[in-house]
Amino acid sequence: MLKQNQQPFILEITVLSAEGLNTNCSSTLFSRRIRPFITFTTVPPSPYNHHMMTMSSSSKGDKKCHVYRTRVDDEGGTNPKWGDKFDVPLDHTFFANRYSTIHLQLYTKRLIVGQAQLGWCQIPVYDFGSSPVGTVRYLSYRLRAGDGSRGPAIVNLAVKLQSSVPVSGLNSDTCHTVVGIPVTVLPRAAAECSRL
Repeated sequence: MLKQNQQPFILEITVLSAEGLNTNCSSTLFSRRIRPFITFTTVPPSPYNHHMMTMSSSSKGDKKCHVYRTRVDDEGGTNPKWGDKFDVPLDHTFFANRYSTIHLQLYTKRLIVGQAQLGWCQIPVYDFGSSPVGTVRYLSYRLRAGDGSRGPAIVNLAVKLQSSVPVSGLNSDTCHTVVGIPVTVLPRAAAECSRL
């Protein structure tokens, strides 16, 4: 249980754009038009997100997570742009767990049968946990297909920590290039948070 005086760390995530989306897949079955949007959540779910009462929250049993969602880009086609900014509250245990990630999914909104997933990636805590407070870090990740194979699409993000975060076992030298590589999905945790 969290103490009353314990403040969450705020991670500002800006979903900038995506590049190279594939229009020749089964997700765009009846139309080649892509209407993409992105959802993401923390894995494991942050205790601070347990108390949020929003339309995009989902739960399974007693585990809850908050799903953040961008707007649908109706004009960008295979290279959509969003620029949507989110303040994600995280507690210290998220940064202390080296397996913590942001699970990001790219969908297209279809007119007849709802949404279909175009790709996903995992953003490991060590890609942003050692950044100096207030520093913007630009990250790009290659998206994976549903079966985990590498796809052609790339998603671009900007992240900024609003509070100082101690991340155990990380080098504090921030003068290096960060290359984002999607890590293996945690099947149980991702399944709990993948539904809107």
